[in-house]
Amino acid sequence: MLRFMKKARTQAGLPPGTLVHIGEKRVEEVRITVIDFDEKHFQEKVVDNVEECFHYKDKPTTTWINVDGVHNVEIVEKLGACYGIHPIVLEDVVNTIQRPKMLDFGDYIFISLKMLYFEGSRDQVKVEQVSLILGLNFVISFQEDVGDVFDPVRDRIRKGTGRIRRTGADYLAYSLIDSIVDGYFVVF
Repeated sequence: MLRFMKKARTQAGLPPGTLVHIGEKRVEEVRITVIDFDEKHFQEKVVDNVEECFHYKDKPTTTWINVDGVHNVEIVEKLGACYGIHPIVLEDVVNTIQRPKMLDFGDYIFISLKMLYFEGSRDQVKVEQVSLILGLNFVISFQEDVGDVFDPVRDRIRKGTGRIRRTGADYLAYSLIDSIVDGYFVVF
């Protein structure tokens, strides 16, 4: 925790909304996955660059953009600029020692919470910050690393089971939050 506090102090004095990654230092490539769907349509792909996400902004379908890796602030900044996300929110996304919170910005809602899951290979509980941005027709999720508790949600979208593909981005965000909370019961 002390190393995070030291890094947080280096951010002191910068203008609000300045993006500085605070958290465990990572070198892995950021992975961006896009799932776009409606009741009859489904598309899932890993994109090579963040710009491939931009054309989903105004589509009438529901789009889930999942970013694994918040250490590359340039990607977070570009995605935020395209989707009209306030720099203060983006600052919270890259600061992985945030407290859980929810903020309503009118056009979108920002949610930050902790995801817990059991890492069997290391025999330990992993704690990771997840940030969600819920817009009218999109959800953008930011995670510190690859690996999460969202596979049941992905499976329901892929198979078209339940109501997830008949409803919008709000139900998708609810489903993601529900998966995070369900993960707490598995860990404890």
